[in-house]
Formats: sequence, C-alpha cells, structure tokens
Amino acid sequence: MIPPKALTKGDLIYITAPAKAIEPEFIQYAVEFFHSHGFRTEVSPNCRGKSGYFSGTDVIRQSDLQYAIESPDVKAIVCARGGYGCIRILDSINWATMLREPKWLIGFSDITVFHHRLYNLGIQSIHGSMPLNYKENSSEALNTLIDSICGGEIIINYPSKANYKIGSAEGVLVGGNLSIIYSLLATKDSYIFKDAILFIEDLSEQLYHLDRMLFTLKKFGVFELIRGLIVGGMTDMKDTSDTIGMNVPEIILQHLTFSKIPVAFDFPCGHIADNRAMKVGANVIFSVDSAEVNLSYL
Repeated sequence: MIPPKALTKGDLIYITAPAKAIEPEFIQYAVEFFHSHGFRTEVSPNCRGKSGYFSGTDVIRQSDLQYAIESPDVKAIVCARGGYGCIRILDSINWATMLREPKWLIGFSDITVFHHRLYNLGIQSIHGSMPLNYKENSSEALNTLIDSICGGEIIINYPSKANYKIGSAEGVLVGGNLSIIYSLLATKDSYIFKDAILFIEDLSEQLYHLDRMLFTLKKFGVFELIRGLIVGGMTDMKDTSDTIGMNVPEIILQHLTFSKIPVAFDFPCGHIADNRAMKVGANVIFSVDSAEVNLSYL
C-alpha cells in the first residue's frame, strides 16, 4: 500500500464537504487550526453550501472533490463532515491522479466509503477527525491527526479490561464505520480481509442491527480471515423496549467464541471526542495483554 507524501509547513490542505451540509463556523475553526500548525488552507467553493440534506448537489460535491484530487498544489484533502452522500458520488470521481500523485484523504463515518476505494487502489488514507468535531476533540485526537499527515510516529495504547481477548498480531489495518463496511461487502469496493487487522465503530444503531451486521460479516468469513479486531466507539447505541439482553461487547464476542484472535474494546476512535487518527492500509502490530492494548505502525 502506497503512503502519500508527508506534509511540511506551508503545504496546502483542502477542505471540502462531500456529504452532509455543515455550518460555516466549523469550517472557520478548522482553517484557523491548520494555520496554527503552519499549513495553508483552501476551502472548496461549495463547502459552506446547502442543498436540502447535502452540502450541494451530487455534481457540485463531486466537482469540489475532483478539483482537490487533480490540483498539484493540494497535498491533503480534509472532509468537513460525514452524514450521508459519499456513495452517491463515489463512482463519478476520476481517481487516476491519486495513483500518479497520492495525497492524504482524511475523514471518518460516511467517509469510510472513500477509504474503501483508496484501499482498493493501493493507497493509504487516514480515518481521523473532521472539522465538525475539532472543537470537542481531545488533544490526542488532533495530535495524531497532525502526526499522521506529517509522517510522525504514532503509538496508541491504553489499559485493557477483563472482556478483552489477549493476543498479538501483525497485519494491514482496515476498517472504519461498521454500517459502511457492512453495506460494501461483496462489492468491488469491499476490503480484502485476509490477514488484516480490522477496526470498527458506529453511531446510533439498534443493538439488534449491530448483531445483524456482525452475522453478515461472520457469514462472509470475515472473522476467519482477520488477524485481530479493534472495537472503537459504539456511541449512543439503542435497545428496543423488549431488550435484546446483551451489551455491545457481549454481542460482538458471541461471534468470536472459538476465535483466538486478539480483540480490544473501547479503542479511542470513532464518534467520540478521543477520535485518534488511523492509517487505513498501513502495516501495524496490534497486541492485547492483561495490562494494555497497543497499536503501532511498522
């Protein structure tokens, strides 16, 4: 997998909104944030726009992103927010320039759609925080974002808990929003799960739907192919009035009863303040022991 070039001070970062509309104050905050780190910024022409739910029509959103891909001055593309809409423009984008001149594309949630396509093109991308969230993010989330685009060393570790599955594995890091991963299974954009370290996160899903998605991944053979599973924020998950009777770790672990791969919960990524940057397509070492969860890059 090809890592795009590391950015240096003075490089141009392009901010665009390929999905849901976003309030202008979040964009301004992001511009000031990147300027404080020595970068120049360019905001896409329609980033602050609104067309119903979306920031613009499909044609407008595609055009803004296509410009960033084609521009030799743009060194990184920051997606302003998720929501829904990336799948609507995915196949109308010409990704050829990314193959000739790879550049970092950054975002999470619905942006997981683009991580899938870039992964299948052999280009690394960054699952990381977006302008919508910068005001509320932890310092670790923002520091790992800057370190990721600048080629800094990133090691993520935190104390492990009793329901984790202990072990260690090396593999290619793939993942993102579980609902998106689920929706792209068996398509040409699906991740290749063999020997991968898979990370998942999600927001506001019913617990029974989480179970359904995991059953689909299991029937697809994902849990037999991967070398490790990282579970990030499962934020604002909901239960029915007649409860399913299991919490998130219990739902996930039932699908891995006979698996010996390492599994960690509460990983700092996803729809949470401590949403640390993850390089999709990078080679990593993932380990879980009785004291600590650790993820580092090879």
